[in-house]
Amino acid sequence: MKVKVISRSTEEFTRERSQDLQKVFRNYDPNLRTLEKAVEYTRALNAAKLEKIFAKPFIGAMDGHIDAVSCMTKNPNHLKGIFSGSMDGDIRLWDLATRKTVNQFPGHQGAVRGLTTSTDGDRLLSCGTDCTVRLWKVPVLEMTDPNESNEDCSKPLAVYVWKHAFWAIDHQWDGNLFATAGTQVEIWDQNRSEPINTFEWGKDTTVSVRFNPGEPDLLATSASDRSIAIYDLRMSSPARKLIMQANEDCNCYTYDGRKLNEAKLVHKDHVSAVMDIDYSPTGREFVTGSYDRTVRIFPFNGGHSREIYHTKRMQRVFCVRFSCDASYVISGSDDTNLRLWKAKASEQMGVLLPREKRKLEYLDAVKERYQHLTDVKRIVRHRHLPKPVYKAAALRRTMIEAENKKDERRRAHSAPGSIPVQPFRKRRIIKELE
Repeated sequence: MKVKVISRSTEEFTRERSQDLQKVFRNYDPNLRTLEKAVEYTRALNAAKLEKIFAKPFIGAMDGHIDAVSCMTKNPNHLKGIFSGSMDGDIRLWDLATRKTVNQFPGHQGAVRGLTTSTDGDRLLSCGTDCTVRLWKVPVLEMTDPNESNEDCSKPLAVYVWKHAFWAIDHQWDGNLFATAGTQVEIWDQNRSEPINTFEWGKDTTVSVRFNPGEPDLLATSASDRSIAIYDLRMSSPARKLIMQANEDCNCYTYDGRKLNEAKLVHKDHVSAVMDIDYSPTGREFVTGSYDRTVRIFPFNGGHSREIYHTKRMQRVFCVRFSCDASYVISGSDDTNLRLWKAKASEQMGVLLPREKRKLEYLDAVKERYQHLTDVKRIVRHRHLPKPVYKAAALRRTMIEAENKKDERRRAHSAPGSIPVQPFRKRRIIKELE
């Protein structure tokens, strides 16, 4: 004998709060819901409009430096800590939650050009144009009172003096080694006063250096002769070098380290030189700061930016960083300020209730489903640009179109096959050396 009963869980129809609406049970049979697509399209359109209304990415500015902010680095031990260095030799540790200076590290006599922290977060390394590298002890952020000066951390643990000025520094992800860039690329050990290895390829100044997170013995550098070089610490000589035609062509290029004869992707949108770049901890996007006074966020597999941040007071952006939880972006500019931005412009700050999270996830899914339609695409893609950036972008488009048209006419009036069509990803590459 079969008995049919109605069984309901109390959690399904009980309100979370007394102010909430009563839950209504719905039948999602498509035969009964003939206007489902029209309703969802309207919801997607309204969600796109509301996202623009609530898009307020700027959180606040952190002032304290008296000269341009030239470099920044994150503190891997503390989510809310970030270091900054300025052109007058001042180094500061900031608390992002209170947006105040926690500690200062005096000592450099010239501009601070590079900052990096050790993997365990206990040591800070700085380099500058005064031909010195300084090793500092990082104070514990929770135990530090911003009103009291920490004498133990204000004096360097070690000072490494060398023959030339330094332009960049980076610490190895797994080990005690760190690399500096300048006239040469030097590999240092924290326990030695002189470099343990030196690399040189050409006579031009190296302006940046980065270690590979996945392969701790590999590092890449960029130099003033428009070259990108890859070095292997296990070898006595540099591994590979790529010379590009573009120096300040406003684009970012993504390469596969195993195949440097072609860029995997070209990221376009800036209208002036890109000064700094930093990947999100998720690896799905990166942020760039440019000389055109804007900060842009690009998806790692997209050719155009998804966000552009700017203010009237922000000047040339020299350095940018993602926070360790990928929720915020920090920028340092020529007007001596650090600025804190949201990584998602319309994201609500604070704790969200479970129902609010489900609602936002549903609206994101609806927008993604109808993103190809004209009105939704137009609203989602629209960004307000400053007038100088807007005019420069229009002029840049005109120049690129004229250049492409000239190439087409030259190819049309030449012998067939004499001028091959070269993709833009290969056009900027001059040669590759090994």
